[in-house]
Amino acid sequence: MKVNFKTLGMCFAAAALLGACSEPPEIAAKAAKRPDVAPYMGANNGFMTKNWTPGNQASWTESIDKRNQAQNEYSRVK
Repeated sequence: MKVNFKTLGMCFAAAALLGACSEPPEIAAKAAKRPDVAPYMGANNGFMTKNWTPGNQASWTESIDKRNQAQNEYSRVK
Protein backbone atom coordinates (compact mmCIF):
# COMPACT_ATOMS: atom_id res chain seq x y z
CA MET A 1 0.00 0.00 0.00
CA LYS A 2 1.51 3.24 -1.15
CA VAL A 3 0.68 6.41 0.84
CA ASN A 4 0.84 9.83 -0.72
CA PHE A 5 2.17 12.01 2.12
CA LYS A 6 1.49 15.26 0.29
CA THR A 7 -2.23 14.45 -0.04
CA LEU A 8 -2.35 13.18 3.53
CA GLY A 9 -0.72 16.39 4.81
CA MET A 10 -3.16 18.55 2.85
CA CYS A 11 -6.09 16.61 4.34
CA PHE A 12 -4.77 17.15 7.87
CA ALA A 13 -4.23 20.86 7.20
CA ALA A 14 -7.76 21.23 5.81
CA ALA A 15 -9.20 19.38 8.80
CA ALA A 16 -7.30 21.65 11.21
CA LEU A 17 -8.50 24.78 9.44
CA LEU A 18 -12.11 23.62 9.34
CA GLY A 19 -11.91 22.52 12.97
CA ALA A 20 -11.06 26.06 14.02
CA CYS A 21 -14.27 27.32 12.40
CA SER A 22 -16.41 25.19 14.68
CA GLU A 23 -15.28 26.80 17.95
CA PRO A 24 -18.11 28.28 20.03
CA PRO A 25 -18.21 32.08 20.42
CA GLU A 26 -16.75 33.64 23.54
CA ILE A 27 -19.42 33.97 26.19
CA ALA A 28 -17.32 35.40 29.01
CA ALA A 29 -17.86 38.98 27.84
CA LYS A 30 -21.62 38.42 27.71
CA ALA A 31 -21.67 37.10 31.26
CA ALA A 32 -19.77 40.13 32.57
CA LYS A 33 -22.32 42.63 31.26
CA ARG A 34 -25.59 42.25 33.10
CA PRO A 35 -28.11 44.98 32.34
CA ASP A 36 -30.36 43.98 35.23
CA VAL A 37 -27.75 44.76 37.92
CA ALA A 38 -26.43 48.26 38.66
CA PRO A 39 -22.62 48.59 38.39
CA TYR A 40 -22.25 49.61 42.03
CA MET A 41 -23.93 46.41 43.23
CA GLY A 42 -20.86 44.40 42.22
CA ALA A 43 -19.60 41.15 43.60
CA ASN A 44 -18.23 40.44 47.03
CA ASN A 45 -14.88 38.87 46.15
CA GLY A 46 -11.16 39.50 46.59
CA PHE A 47 -10.84 41.76 43.56
CA MET A 48 -12.66 44.75 45.07
CA THR A 49 -11.01 47.95 46.23
CA LYS A 50 -10.56 48.38 49.96
CA ASN A 51 -12.89 51.37 50.49
CA TRP A 52 -15.87 50.08 48.53
CA THR A 53 -18.77 48.05 49.85
CA PRO A 54 -21.13 46.32 47.40
CA GLY A 55 -24.48 48.05 47.13
CA ASN A 56 -23.26 51.45 48.35
CA GLN A 57 -23.41 53.82 45.39
CA ALA A 58 -21.63 56.70 47.15
CA SER A 59 -18.55 54.60 48.01
CA TRP A 60 -18.54 53.17 44.48
CA THR A 61 -18.58 56.66 42.95
CA GLU A 62 -15.82 57.80 45.30
CA SER A 63 -13.58 54.83 44.48
CA ILE A 64 -14.13 55.29 40.73
CA ASP A 65 -13.25 58.99 40.99
CA LYS A 66 -10.14 58.17 43.03
CA ARG A 67 -9.09 55.55 40.48
CA ASN A 68 -9.59 57.97 37.59
CA GLN A 69 -7.49 60.62 39.33
CA ALA A 70 -4.71 58.07 39.92
CA GLN A 71 -4.65 57.34 36.18
CA ASN A 72 -4.57 61.02 35.24
CA GLU A 73 -1.04 62.00 34.13
CA TYR A 74 -1.58 65.68 34.94
CA SER A 75 -2.38 65.05 38.59
CA ARG A 76 0.46 62.51 38.97
CA VAL A 77 3.09 64.97 37.70
CA LYS A 78 2.17 67.71 40.16
